[in-house]
Amino acid sequence: MDYLNDLYIEYAKPYPNKPTLVFLHDSLGCVELWRDFPNQIAEALQYNVLVYDRLGYGKSKPIKNHIRPNNYMELEAEILGDLLLALEVNEPILFGHSDGGTIALLTASKFPERIKAVIAEAAHIFVESQTLQGVQDAVDAYKTTNLPQRLAKYHGAKEAAIFKAWTETWLRPDYKTWNIEYLLPAITCPLLFIQGDLDEYGTLLQVEKTIAQVSGPAETYIIPQTKHTPHKENSALVSQKVIAYLSQL
Repeated sequence: MDYLNDLYIEYAKPYPNKPTLVFLHDSLGCVELWRDFPNQIAEALQYNVLVYDRLGYGKSKPIKNHIRPNNYMELEAEILGDLLLALEVNEPILFGHSDGGTIALLTASKFPERIKAVIAEAAHIFVESQTLQGVQDAVDAYKTTNLPQRLAKYHGAKEAAIFKAWTETWLRPDYKTWNIEYLLPAITCPLLFIQGDLDEYGTLLQVEKTIAQVSGPAETYIIPQTKHTPHKENSALVSQKVIAYLSQL
């Protein structure tokens, strides 16, 4: 597990007998882009908090090849499993956004006995035309706006590689068949699925099919007039819901 040394990790554990919240960023995110959201929730609940940059992102080491396999998120779930073992994080609560939400679901399916709960925000379990249009719109924005410069602020010289890795994977013809629904029944922990009703990267079918197929208790929180990043667009609402949800577990 030497590759874990390539990851930038922030792990605060002031409460040795309390759960650890693990935050998993989206396809263009990083630790810094979470801003104070993780700490707000952790402090309210008096939980420990772990955030990290996946390989290629933020302050982690660069990726060697931007061409990803179709199961790249499944591989990220394996890495997270190794990271949790290395840091001796027991019964973590996973909060993942977008790709991070999918990685949280995959981790809970691979290691059901180790995950205490999952909060999936705008996660994907299959490919929709709306998702592909959203990715294509991002490609267009990358060519015509200052998006490269905004990404470089957080990822440095790695920004082009991670942008290609994300967009080229999702837009590959063979990726259209990517689907993890068959793994969902293995998820036995409590699940909260958060999504904005105007999410430009996925319809509410992502939520409905996930909730219908997991084996553990599951509920949804659909936020009106909200797009793909509810924790930024409606931070107070999401924080309030997450704190209330975790308090009653």
